[in-house]
Amino acid sequence: MSFLRVVGNILWLFTVGLALAISLAISGIIMFISIIGIPFGIQAFKLVVYVLWPFGSEVVQVSASTPGCIGNVLWFVLGGLPAALIALLFGLVAFVTIIGIPLGLILIRMVPLLAFPFGKEVVPRRETATP
Repeated sequence: MSFLRVVGNILWLFTVGLALAISLAISGIIMFISIIGIPFGIQAFKLVVYVLWPFGSEVVQVSASTPGCIGNVLWFVLGGLPAALIALLFGLVAFVTIIGIPLGLILIRMVPLLAFPFGKEVVPRRETATP
C-alpha cells in the first residue's frame, strides 16, 4: 500500500500540492508581519506540510479551546471560506477523470481543515492489519 501512497503523493505534488503549498507559505509569511497574525501564520505552515504530502496522513481534532474557537472564526471570515470553497470546487472538478478521483477525495477531505485549522493536527495514518 505504501507504493500507491508514494505514487499518489507524487501525482498530487505536481498537479495541486505545490501550487497550494506555495500560496499557503506566502500567506503564512504575510501573516507573520504582525504580532497578532503569528498564530495564523503557524496554522498556515501546518497546512503547508499537509498539502505537500497528504496521502498517508490524517487530520485529528486535538483540542477545542476558546482561543482556538475565536481563531477559527477569524480564519474562516478572513480567508478560510474562500480557500475551502476553492478546494471543494477543484475537488469536484477532479472527479471528471478516473485518475483525478483520489485527488478530488483529498481536496474534499481538506475542506474542513482549510476552513477551521485551529485545534487540529496532521498525523500519519495508522495502518490496520487485515487477517
